[in-house]
Amino acid sequence: MANSLHVKKGDRVKVIAGKDRGVVGEVLAVYPAEQKVMVQGVNIVKRHLKDRQAGTRNPVKGGIIASEAPIHVSNVQLVVKVGGKEVVTRVGYERVEVTKRRPDGTEYTGTRSVRIARKTGKEIK
Repeated sequence: MANSLHVKKGDRVKVIAGKDRGVVGEVLAVYPAEQKVMVQGVNIVKRHLKDRQAGTRNPVKGGIIASEAPIHVSNVQLVVKVGGKEVVTRVGYERVEVTKRRPDGTEYTGTRSVRIARKTGKEIK
């Protein structure tokens, strides 16, 4: 299975499929094993909770709680800022040369993979 996804926690994404299509939100959590992401304000589900009273460590007031549920990562697309507006883009990867430091203090050059916005060609921070 794939260990990494094209989006990370904190990225702004646009939902491109499903009941919340068109909504732009921030990625709250990433679940690489299930290939799912949780996006703020998307896929809201309601859970019915019972009261948990004294005798437990943390009593909870019951009721109907609305919260986000994960959606599949293929249903979201990364949003980047270009000029003053936000546009959706695909994600590419590039190897860049960096200077690394060994525990003994010596330095050497190595490479690391960075995410690239396909529309702009710039690195995604």
